[in-house]
Amino acid sequence: MEDDRRSVKSERRSSPAYGAGCGWFRRWLPPILLVLLAGAAAADEPDLLALSQAALGRAVPDAAFVDSEGTAHRLSDYRGKPLLISLVFTSCADSCSVGTRQLDRVVRIARAALGAGSFAVVTIGFDRPVDSPEAMRAFAVRHGVRDPGWQFLSSADPAGLEDLMTAVGFYREPSPRGFDHTVQLTLIDAEGIVYRQVYGEVFEAQQLVEPLKELVLGRPRPDDGMLARLGKRVRLLCTVYDARGDRYLFDYSLFIGMLAGVLVLGAAAAWLVVEIWRKRSRA
Repeated sequence: MEDDRRSVKSERRSSPAYGAGCGWFRRWLPPILLVLLAGAAAADEPDLLALSQAALGRAVPDAAFVDSEGTAHRLSDYRGKPLLISLVFTSCADSCSVGTRQLDRVVRIARAALGAGSFAVVTIGFDRPVDSPEAMRAFAVRHGVRDPGWQFLSSADPAGLEDLMTAVGFYREPSPRGFDHTVQLTLIDAEGIVYRQVYGEVFEAQQLVEPLKELVLGRPRPDDGMLARLGKRVRLLCTVYDARGDRYLFDYSLFIGMLAGVLVLGAAAAWLVVEIWRKRSRA
């Protein structure tokens, strides 16, 4: 598509009629052509939002990767808890860098609210073979990522990487700057199904933490007992975002309201019992 755009060249005519009798045509033709060419190019562009949203509900393939220390991994290794997938190329100086730093900030907020080991994060380099384990390690260091549950992965299987990008609705194409690509985070549930997409280099903490909270606290694990399920349900209802402090807090107001309601009902029941006893005594 980019080659097709480059192949369109403007040509100037040397005809006297074009130069002398069609001054208005010469003046307005370039803007008109630009509009027409832009419309044709836009028609060729895929609907990136629709492409990304169509991935919701899909299972991700069990692709093979190598982390920044050279250890082999498969996506199935992360099953059992939610997984965040971020696709980058390490030579990117704009969206990938800004997005990674923003993700690091929001992951800290999510860890504090949901627990250190409640979910995993992987950043995958899609520019093979440039995004080697050494390049991914340098990328992590450059952006100050120190989260122990966050791994930076290089592809060990080109076909598997392509299948993964297709499964999560990730679009990229070469450009003079390196790549033009979808700026998205993909949230995978504990069974390996695409659950939510978060877009943009900079996004609000709630856009990511709320769906994470639903997966971590709203879906009890099979081995959770009754008390664990009750505890997660309470945390799901009472963990709220504090915009002033840019953090999540446990809101006790629900319990205070419930306690107040119990006390009022208890007092009313006690008064009713006393009144009934008095009437019987008089009779």
